[in-house]
Amino acid sequence: MTKIAFGAESPKHLRERLAAYAQDGEVRLTTRYLPKRVDEMAGGSLFWIHTHTIIGRSPILGFMENGAGRHWIRLQPRLIAVRSTPKRAHQGWRYLEEANTPPDLDSVETDGRDEMSPKMLGELMKMGLV
Repeated sequence: MTKIAFGAESPKHLRERLAAYAQDGEVRLTTRYLPKRVDEMAGGSLFWIHTHTIIGRSPILGFMENGAGRHWIRLQPRLIAVRSTPKRAHQGWRYLEEANTPPDLDSVETDGRDEMSPKMLGELMKMGLV
């Protein structure tokens, strides 16, 4: 699945928010509807979009009702860096087919996004340079 990293100023900021909102080893995102392909999602990931680019993923732990007529998407509270891939913004979440998922960056690879200011990153994205 893909989701906009709404309110995140940078990948580093998103990583910090995931850690800050973690409770009992997970982060819960509220959604109105349970995904129709929920069985396929087990063991998958939520890919985060920032400035029209997929920047990372958080492993999905599962889904559960929250008791208020909505559902939680339960995530590991970490952001795994992936190779930056352009992706248009959208509302809510969307499915991402396995063939289109960007590969993870290994522990020594980096694309430099965490070191850039959000303003600079945004300008470089507009010019198509990153």
